[in-house]
Amino acid sequence: MKLPASISQFLDEAEKKLAYNPKLQQLFRNTFPNTLETTTKLLDDGTTFVFTGDIPAMWLRDSTEQVRHYIPFAKHDKELQRIIGGLISRQMFYINIDPYTNAFNETANDRHYRDSDDCDLNPWMWERKYELDSLCFPVQLLYSYWKETGMTDVFTNELYQALTSIVNVMITEQHHDQRSLYHFTRQTKQHTETLQNNGRGLPSNYTGMTWSGFRPSDDANLYGYNIPGNMFAVVILGHIMEIATEIYSDVRLAARAEKMRNEIGFGIQTYGIVDHPKYGRIYAYETDGYGNYCLMDDAGTPGLMTIPYIGYTDISNPIYQNTRRFALSFDNPYYFEGKYAKGIGSPHTPGGYVWHMALSVQALTSNNPEEIKELIQTLIDTDADTGYMHEGFHPDDPSDFSRPWFAWSNSLFATLICKAMDEGLI
Repeated sequence: MKLPASISQFLDEAEKKLAYNPKLQQLFRNTFPNTLETTTKLLDDGTTFVFTGDIPAMWLRDSTEQVRHYIPFAKHDKELQRIIGGLISRQMFYINIDPYTNAFNETANDRHYRDSDDCDLNPWMWERKYELDSLCFPVQLLYSYWKETGMTDVFTNELYQALTSIVNVMITEQHHDQRSLYHFTRQTKQHTETLQNNGRGLPSNYTGMTWSGFRPSDDANLYGYNIPGNMFAVVILGHIMEIATEIYSDVRLAARAEKMRNEIGFGIQTYGIVDHPKYGRIYAYETDGYGNYCLMDDAGTPGLMTIPYIGYTDISNPIYQNTRRFALSFDNPYYFEGKYAKGIGSPHTPGGYVWHMALSVQALTSNNPEEIKELIQTLIDTDADTGYMHEGFHPDDPSDFSRPWFAWSNSLFATLICKAMDEGLI
């Protein structure tokens, strides 16, 4: 795809700013436009299909994160408005097909990650893992695009239907065991790839929060209430309240979203905070409402590290700071250190791998200039001389990495470098 004029102009400006560091200059030149250059298709119906990279499907979550760093350039760029507005329409089209699906095909071609999955697949679905954050990211993209550009042409009846469906699903999944029909089983030896209890997940008690089957990493939840996902839901339900009121004049949808937002917020504060003997009050990663909880953090967004990034609270929040110290310690079972890097990984990749995305988010949620600079240098030094970011890599050997073409990771790195340039850190 030919780059929109605003993006080409910004790249030229950035190359001059980064000329002092040729490797960083090339990394940024590769990563900032990567989504537009390699994973974006303008479709004949006016929508935009953004696939994730080395997998031919479009994730609701990934596609949002792949383009979010372009939003500040969209106000006066019609080409970019076509791309992002078209993506929003495509996301809402998919949500109206099925709000429980995380990844979709470009057409109803009946291609699936696993044909044997027992989860009510249809021809549009690449994979039907229900992930709460997959309903949150498109709303965040929509809201950010609206506020940045003032464009309202995306607010169609179909989009209204999708927003209503999102609220309906969240309400249903407050009582997953009693009211939900969702199930997912996969024939696999990997426990992270299927749900226990005949595909229903472990039992959950009512908390006010809303249930999710899988994490942002596409791994199965241990317990049904993912705390970062519910925090993200609080944020986007606020967006739905505003859109319902200002765009659609629907006080009923706004009231339902507000009620849901308050109930989830209560659940997070009541069931999602744990008194840790070393770190004090911290957020759990998951809980079930029966007193069980999971203390960890995962490189996938949203995670505990990303709480300020998704807009739930600010960096200075004391519970967040306690949680951050926990997440960046060996008390987090997915924190790893090696010769070239230290940071958060995931059960989604081999044991010991650190994720480039986790390093980028750690920097984006830091208010310490020296920490930010150090993390940027780590990212520069661990690209394995490919000129791109990856998913996970071994901190003792960055040439041992997963996913050579992973556009989300490239976009997140580019977002960090843009922020660092704005703040005069590089």
